[in-house]
Amino acid sequence: MREPLHHVLTCLKQEPAQDYHAKAGTFLSSHLLAKFRQSPSLYHRATQGLLEQEERPAYLLGSAAHTMILEGEETYNREYSVGGPRNPKTGKPYGAGTKAFAQWAEREGKPVLTESQHRLIKQMSDAVLRHRVAERLLDDGVAEGVLRCDYQSVPCQVRIDWFSPKHGIVDLKTCSDMTWFESDARRFGYLHQMAFYRSVVAQFASSLVPVHILAVEKQEPFRCGVWQVGQDVLGQCQRENEEAIARLKRCQKTDQWPTGYEQVRQFDYV
Repeated sequence: MREPLHHVLTCLKQEPAQDYHAKAGTFLSSHLLAKFRQSPSLYHRATQGLLEQEERPAYLLGSAAHTMILEGEETYNREYSVGGPRNPKTGKPYGAGTKAFAQWAEREGKPVLTESQHRLIKQMSDAVLRHRVAERLLDDGVAEGVLRCDYQSVPCQVRIDWFSPKHGIVDLKTCSDMTWFESDARRFGYLHQMAFYRSVVAQFASSLVPVHILAVEKQEPFRCGVWQVGQDVLGQCQRENEEAIARLKRCQKTDQWPTGYEQVRQFDYV
């Protein structure tokens, strides 16, 4: 297994996140495939640029946490600004919703985090470093590596959080409560996402690589956990992904994009 995994490392490309996301529509991603599984109409609207892009604080926090944990403090400090201007009368920082903070953030020219957000990210990073298995998974590898290829005769792309020559795919998730993480993983399609990643990587590794999910809480007590995703689970999700891709190709051929709820449904269980 080690030699194919090392070959994948040589194929991974580094590029800014905005460049990767700009190619959405030209290349099928796990995120777009998830939208298609939810509704072909939703997928079509997304690829046509008809969906309004939401800028949620949680997205910024999650992105910054990924950078700190996977790429280190030096990259984190280069890509994000922390703090903000202080009120000269009180000596305290201006709130994130104030005009003074907004003007400071614009001058910085990069994403900005409040001091409380920075402390939270540092606590999450420290929790991952204290976890012996997580530390081992992240000991050697490449962060945010991109692969592109044809999969099921469709141009596809993935941006893998971490690829290890020893442990394969490692995906980092942040969550509010670790107690419900396994149900959240099913609810948010993480397992189908991992199956899609594994399938694309297999085009370069000529084998199916191991898949791990690393999760850390974004609140006390900042629990960190690691899951290795089972082969049977990934196999089932791969089959469902490939069935969805086949339906996607039919929709593209006919230019018909149903919502998925055109027919009457029936409740036949309690």
